Amino acid sequence: MEKIGIVTDIADLTQEITTKYQIAVAPAKFNWPEIENLPGENTFQKMREAGKRGIKSFGKTSQPSVKDYLDNYNYQLERFDKVICVTLTSKLSGGYNSAVQARRLLEPEKQERVFVIDSLNGSCGQGLIVLKAVDLIQSGKGIKEVLEEIEKFIHQIHFYLLLADPKWLEASGRISSLVANILRQVAKAGIRPLLSFKNGLLVPAGIKTGAKDIPNALFKQFEAEARKIIEEGKKIRVAITHGDDLEGAKRLKEMIEKEFKCVEVAYLNIINDIVAVVTGPGTLILAWCEI
Repeated sequence: MEKIGIVTDIADLTQEITTKYQIAVAPAKFNWPEIENLPGENTFQKMREAGKRGIKSFGKTSQPSVKDYLDNYNYQLERFDKVICVTLTSKLSGGYNSAVQARRLLEPEKQERVFVIDSLNGSCGQGLIVLKAVDLIQSGKGIKEVLEEIEKFIHQIHFYLLLADPKWLEASGRISSLVANILRQVAKAGIRPLLSFKNGLLVPAGIKTGAKDIPNALFKQFEAEARKIIEEGKKIRVAITHGDDLEGAKRLKEMIEKEFKCVEVAYLNIINDIVAVVTGPGTLILAWCEI
């Protein structure tokens, strides 16, 4: 049986998962000198403090370098026969291109043992794709079958994101001040845009009413889509990530587990810094798939 290892980047997997399944992680770059010395245990807390102090700068991010992927390939190739690299969507990051370039720098024999996959997703959506690869590998499937099944599975991920405040999208220049102000006004009435991945791009997927309570709004979205599937006896895996709202993330997890005993919540984790600077504190993401 082939030994197949995994490399990924910003899939927001927990340390426990990456250690258990020997997953190598290529680190993304994050630079925001103005908030480095602000109080806070994580980037989201520092962002809140920056807002209070009127700091107008914006963090700079970049995908893992070619060398980061290359080093991880070489590391995994010492332990495994073949290596699969699952990257953040190429529509929002250059990570996929860096991963492909890194593969080309390997010796010809090693190149044939490395396979790069564009997740067309991010955060916990990308994490679910990595976990699917783990499942396939552990079931004893060969590299060809693993790759074929992952490519199909990528399009089966349900990913939903709700923002607490659009100010960071505004600060990054991704939406105008006019749009941001409109979003703030409607949020007071419990109306928020629901964001999802489509063909690798994060796009509006509808409007959630009654969304003053973000965890409850995401639970209602999940319930509406997943109940019929669950009643048909199919199993579902969920992953949750958050912008320093551990309480909200845990509450969402508890609502799902209480209502649907057969749903597996694979993990719950904080959102990475690369996504943090755009989405901001209070963001909550729910991704799910059939397994």
